[in-house]
Amino acid sequence: YDCPHCERVTKHHALTVKRVYSCQECGDQVSPTAGTIFHKSSTSLRSWFYAIYLMAQTRTGIAAKQLERELGVTYKTAWRMFTQIRTLMGEDLHNLGGEIEAAESYFGGKKSGGKKGRGAPGKTIAFGMVERQGRANVRIVPNVKTASLMPPLYRRVPQHQGHTIYTDELASYNLLTKLGYTHHSVNHSREEWARGSAHTNTIEGFWSMVKRGIGGVHHAVGRHYLQTYLDEYVFRYNRRKNETPMFISLLERVPALAVE
Repeated sequence: YDCPHCERVTKHHALTVKRVYSCQECGDQVSPTAGTIFHKSSTSLRSWFYAIYLMAQTRTGIAAKQLERELGVTYKTAWRMFTQIRTLMGEDLHNLGGEIEAAESYFGGKKSGGKKGRGAPGKTIAFGMVERQGRANVRIVPNVKTASLMPPLYRRVPQHQGHTIYTDELASYNLLTKLGYTHHSVNHSREEWARGSAHTNTIEGFWSMVKRGIGGVHHAVGRHYLQTYLDEYVFRYNRRKNETPMFISLLERVPALAVE
């Protein structure tokens, strides 16, 4: 092992008093978990790996209360583990292409008998882009105006490469043609759900899966944490057809993550 302190390639020995390895030449101590989601955690790595496996294998995720019961840890510990694991799932793809469906969705702020969806008060808005037969990207946006929806799409879908964008009738999407994209829309307000190849069924199916998961497993998610929960669903969605197991994909991200 190359010691970062004395810069010698030498043996490192495990200490019994704490989970570190000491260089036999200079005595410098290093920890294999430093700078990872396991940093300064007293929870066993076996429990961490099991939590990662559960989050990777379940389509709609699991609740921290379930992890608390299965691992025998406190709810505070289970919540911290889930929060750290979700940091591994965050990704912001900037090379979406082909045929892409875009649509916004609304979370929280529901009142009995009140307005739902677009225009309802107290909602957190998520803007999603999904390739047909491909990957997804979701970002929280402040509103559904052109100035809020076009920059996320413009940055993540390369311009002038023959990409086709499918949306609903929202006027904010009218700028897509001027930006160089082929744009087709359907008018949901007139109950037009498909017109030839023009539809948003893929992205609507994605939103349905996310909302079933959040409503059935977590029941409610605060505005501050919503992006991390969405990242979790996007991570699994984008790897649903991969040959590499999602558990392995998550473990491969552990060494690269710097934890503050």
